[in-house]
Amino acid sequence: MNDNEKKQQPPYYAVIFTSQRTDGDNGYGKMAQAMEELAPLQQGFLGIESARDSELGITVSYWESLEAIKNWKETSAHKIAQEKGKQEWYKNYAVRVCKVERDYYFKM
Repeated sequence: MNDNEKKQQPPYYAVIFTSQRTDGDNGYGKMAQAMEELAPLQQGFLGIESARDSELGITVSYWESLEAIKNWKETSAHKIAQEKGKQEWYKNYAVRVCKVERDYYFKM
């Protein structure tokens, strides 16, 4: 999590979303921005980190509980994004839900 994001003492949960995109934007950028604005409004949201190169995208979101993750997955706007992802934006993706037992940070 970035310095400006809420720090949570473990345990908490991480959802790791890795993906390979299809060619073209096809509305992806706008939807990704909307999801990044909506997620922090969800109860239990702790933060998000994301990186993408030409081959692989990785987004890790952090949550207080499994229930918070389930509620985010079932949010209507997020469900629309999931369907568009399957139909238009992704060649493939994987979702991994992990319990963070320990964390530590370094900063210069």
